[in-house]
Amino acid sequence: MPLDAELIAQLRRVLSAAEKVLPRPLPEIDWSACLAANWRRHSFAGTLEPLPAVDNIRLEDLLGIDRQKQLLEENTRQFLRGFPANNVLLWGSRGTGKSSVIRALLNSYGDRGLRIIQVDKDDLVSLPDIFLQIGQEPFRFIIFCDDLSFEPGEKSYKVLKSALDGSVYAAPANTLIYVTSNRRYLLPEYPTDNLGAKLVNNEVHHGEGVEEKISLSDRFGLWVAFNVFSQDQYLRVVRQCMEKLACDNRLELPWDEEIEKEAIAWSHEKSKRCGRTALQFAKRWVGRALLAAKSPGAPGASL
Repeated sequence: MPLDAELIAQLRRVLSAAEKVLPRPLPEIDWSACLAANWRRHSFAGTLEPLPAVDNIRLEDLLGIDRQKQLLEENTRQFLRGFPANNVLLWGSRGTGKSSVIRALLNSYGDRGLRIIQVDKDDLVSLPDIFLQIGQEPFRFIIFCDDLSFEPGEKSYKVLKSALDGSVYAAPANTLIYVTSNRRYLLPEYPTDNLGAKLVNNEVHHGEGVEEKISLSDRFGLWVAFNVFSQDQYLRVVRQCMEKLACDNRLELPWDEEIEKEAIAWSHEKSKRCGRTALQFAKRWVGRALLAAKSPGAPGASL
């Protein structure tokens, strides 16, 4: 018996509403050709979405963080060789290169089997689903969560804690977890946290609140601290960034006292001496010099 027009219209409305809620179908990722993916959680499920392009930053492009790069590169190389390696917490001030070094690792070791899956904090509850999808792949995966911090009681906190602890939601052998955070303990710290601390046999024993905060960070085997630069270190990085940008654009731009003063003033305006601030100043100064050199009427200008 044919369906009447009203029923057909209702079915179409239901299908249209369902399409807005359900994730769009995606082909299975070919990890031999895909270096990185994002996990996208939808109403009823989640999917791995390949990233078509990855920032081409290299480890040698990151200046002023040689010790941090060494620690992360050693740990990642151990992991790629199948040797014991640690989950990593990269913590410290904003703009100091924490997330950039992860992208640089992928560019340096993607041809050796390294793959990265970026997961938002709110999607960490999906870690068991992600592990199921990649656990049998012949590649080495870093689950990367950028700018991570928690508020008390968040569900994803317990899932991550369990995954790091190797218990209910243990990561497969081909997977490590790298996270970046401005907070060393990933949870907010309050003046009252230390009220429960006590001295036992000349050792400080923290109260329960502090112990809970430390317990998550302790599950990362490797802590890598990113600190703000000293003024001398900042100026050295500014000069290196400027020399590289000038060279790339075939521009002669000698370092002088004026540039140094302007670079210091720039860092004061930004309230931060770090690699990001140094690169931003270098782009500003070199770009302005190029614009002046190529403007009509300027010496050597192209008309």
